[in-house]
Amino acid sequence: MKAAIVTFPGTNRERDMRVALKRATGRDPLMLFHRDALPQGLDLVVLPGGFSYGDYLRCGAMAAQSPIMRDVKDFAAKGGHVLGVCNGFQILIEAGLLPGGLLRNRTLRFLSMDCTLRVERAGTAFTSRWQKGATFRAPMAHGDGNYFADDATLDRLEGEGLVAFRYVDERGEATEAANRNGSVRNIAGILSPNLRVCGLMPHPEDLVDDLMGGTDGLPMFESLAEAFAAA
Repeated sequence: MKAAIVTFPGTNRERDMRVALKRATGRDPLMLFHRDALPQGLDLVVLPGGFSYGDYLRCGAMAAQSPIMRDVKDFAAKGGHVLGVCNGFQILIEAGLLPGGLLRNRTLRFLSMDCTLRVERAGTAFTSRWQKGATFRAPMAHGDGNYFADDATLDRLEGEGLVAFRYVDERGEATEAANRNGSVRNIAGILSPNLRVCGLMPHPEDLVDDLMGGTDGLPMFESLAEAFAAA
């Protein structure tokens, strides 16, 4: 799998993402800065977490206008796979690659803690190593992770099976208490209609080795490695 990680001024999770991808694939991803051009022949583009441009204006809004995002949007339009985590998810939404918006957390406080996610859509390049309904632990670290969309968009996401992950409790139930940032319908991550663009707020890349405290997030990166090994 040939992957590239795109960094912006203020990105701070690119090394974690690099570790996760190399752990799953055995290959170092290409590291790109936002002024670089996206090379040909990539299988996956990753937008990692952080605080691009200091989260000024709106989280991800300035990064969405960076030169490389024209290439990322073209890559996605041609069927390329794109993963955005935390700030990367915010950038994907601001760039129009995924619907909805990410608002301030319900508590108006930054959240830094583990959460439990439930897999709502299995069988994609991002989730094939999980069964539908499986739960896993993932760290969250964000101030603007409260996912919101209008009812028509939410009904479409649900009806077309485009909700990828949902916040749940330890029993796997989507409760209000488990939904710490207040995301509508407990939505933690979504997919594009062609299932090739995925955005989520929590950080699976931060649990890919026992030295990190567990390997709960590793199946996402093993799913991607498997998808492109078979291609």
